[in-house]
Amino acid sequence: MRTTFMKKAGVLGAALGCAVAASAVAVPATAAPTEGPTSFVVVQGRTGTDKAVAAIDAAGGTVVQEWPQIGVVIATANDDTFDDEARTEPGIVAAGPTRNMRAYQPTAGITPDGVVQGLGPGTSGGDDTKEPLNANQWDMRQIGADKAHLITDGNRDITVGVLDSGIEADHPDLAPNVDASQSVSCVDRGVPNTDPKAWQPTNSMHGTHVAGSIGAARNGVGIVGVAPNVKLASVKVVDDDGYIYPEYAICGFVWAADKGMEVTNNSYFIDPYYLWCKANRDEQATILAVQRALKYSEKKDVVNVAAAGNSGWDLSKPITDTGSPNNLPEGETPVVRETDQRCYDMPTEIGNTVTVSSVGPTAVKSFYSNYGRNVIDVAAPGGDSRVPADTPDKNGRILSTVLDGKWGYAQGTSMASPHAAGVVALIRGTDTSLNAKQAISTLKREADQLPCPAFYDADKDGVNDATCEGKKTGSGYYGAGLVDALEAVTP
Repeated sequence: MRTTFMKKAGVLGAALGCAVAASAVAVPATAAPTEGPTSFVVVQGRTGTDKAVAAIDAAGGTVVQEWPQIGVVIATANDDTFDDEARTEPGIVAAGPTRNMRAYQPTAGITPDGVVQGLGPGTSGGDDTKEPLNANQWDMRQIGADKAHLITDGNRDITVGVLDSGIEADHPDLAPNVDASQSVSCVDRGVPNTDPKAWQPTNSMHGTHVAGSIGAARNGVGIVGVAPNVKLASVKVVDDDGYIYPEYAICGFVWAADKGMEVTNNSYFIDPYYLWCKANRDEQATILAVQRALKYSEKKDVVNVAAAGNSGWDLSKPITDTGSPNNLPEGETPVVRETDQRCYDMPTEIGNTVTVSSVGPTAVKSFYSNYGRNVIDVAAPGGDSRVPADTPDKNGRILSTVLDGKWGYAQGTSMASPHAAGVVALIRGTDTSLNAKQAISTLKREADQLPCPAFYDADKDGVNDATCEGKKTGSGYYGAGLVDALEAVTP
């Protein structure tokens, strides 16, 4: 992953994409040289996989996984000239490695601070205050989820796919809603594995935290999620080293689409590049493959919600990428790249996603959140450790479920995105006639517009830290505005 818990943040990354950890992360172990074959993506001109399979065979590779729905095949090969040879074969439009052909750099999971033990079971209706830890859920009140719950807790026919590090299925606040029949692991080179041991977390709480914000049950235990009556599918796309390689994400998107999920949450960016650039022939193949997976997902009527990232970048402007690839052996330094608008933070910037920025307790952009006019669609609470909340704990981060049946705080656009995904789930459950595009339109239309702050000084050093374009509309920071669960479900 990276050096902090949200891939891009430089605060805590690793392949967990978009969470800024609430506590320290262990120092990565020394990387060892990669052994054995490396993965490649091969894309043919149309759907089907016959030409890609033939090209792989001719170039001396081995087919690992096929997605005829989108004309994409994953192959392995020991020869780093494989992709050059595959590109020359008839019907192939792109081929390239899905990971830098170097060693992995394992990254330990984070331990969130403020972990509290679960309290005893109880009974509750639509009143969020009956959940024992709800007093510290400033985030739910900020988006009107508490009031929305007096109208609906969500529709049981709606499933949210959590593309992440896995969900702890027996967590007392999640067990009522985790649907094992729709869950899968994609971290074996994109090959689906439905064994519950495969799709549950091993060393990361990230997916479990995200899942709680979306759909922690109303059961008198712990917290309540934005949509506490929807089903949650664990779609594991983060491997034990903390990486989310392209084949994992592609597998997740296609799986969710074919299973008929209504919403997915994607709190990550795809490794090993912070930004994937179309001008690079190797990277071009992965961009095309992920774009196809997202387009396929949209055609299958899925709303894909994605975290904007935690680097504090204006994604609408050229960016200096100093961290790619992020899986080099320890001691090696990535080449500094000046990127342009043909370089993308994937999946959030390549279309067919709802991109979410983060705000803290005062509804101002979180210090770490990426932003950008015509990039951000909506904003949602992701937490801000620099801003105290008006709660018993005074903690400006997001309280949610973590491993071992506990609850803890974390912050990041990883935490913002699931709030938006939860609101989409409420929208689609309230009016089941809406298709994906109409649900997204409702999400944006009912969002609360936030103006640009007159002066943005997140670190209190007297210097404006980020320019917000859009003035009264605040679109540069917040897109259409802060998601509003109540307005979204009110006729």
